[in-house]
Amino acid sequence: MSERKTATNLEELLAAVRFDAHGLVPAIVQDAVSKEVLMMAYMNRESLGKTLESGETWFWSRSRSELWHKGATSGNIQKVRSLRYDCDGDTLLVQVDQAGPACHTGSYSCFYHDAKIGALAADTATANESDKQDRFAILNALEATIAQRDAERPEGAYTTYLFEKGVDKILKKVGEEAAEVIIAAKNRDKDELRYEASDLIFHLMVLLREQRLPLDDVMRELDRRHNKQK
Repeated sequence: MSERKTATNLEELLAAVRFDAHGLVPAIVQDAVSKEVLMMAYMNRESLGKTLESGETWFWSRSRSELWHKGATSGNIQKVRSLRYDCDGDTLLVQVDQAGPACHTGSYSCFYHDAKIGALAADTATANESDKQDRFAILNALEATIAQRDAERPEGAYTTYLFEKGVDKILKKVGEEAAEVIIAAKNRDKDELRYEASDLIFHLMVLLREQRLPLDDVMRELDRRHNKQK
């Protein structure tokens, strides 16, 4: 395994990154909370420097031949959480807190078209069986959907309503659902408990999104406690 390297200043980073013949390097932008890939754009030395200096993403527009600050017009800025470069130094990974949709179409992510061709056109039953093998796959899917609702705010969606009402409303719902779980458990009603526990988990995940706390962090904390007890 190769030694991990850490660039501690702009000069070290610029020396580590392999810019192409046009002075550009592709930058993959990922939601730091949901881990969804949001977009891909290009940076040059100047935009990379401005990104590190401002803490918000800046890119180079190949079509307009100019720097552009993501969200400067739309307000959908990206606060940088971390920046990494790959093993070859020719691609950047930027994890961000995304305000609103990342895509100019109004979608949460630019990657919303599917390709179902050849080996990718898997049998539905096989795909469903594969999903069943990962008993926590629904949590990943739910976290991504909640993040999408937060970014796009589709009219009429319950999750939109919660985000627009704000943290106090979300906290109230978490408290209400926790109380419903207690009542269901006291009643020894497994169907009711399953239903209310699902509501509690959903509203808790909405709260985590509102607080910009990844579910991964909660899982790591549980893992830390588990290993501490061994």
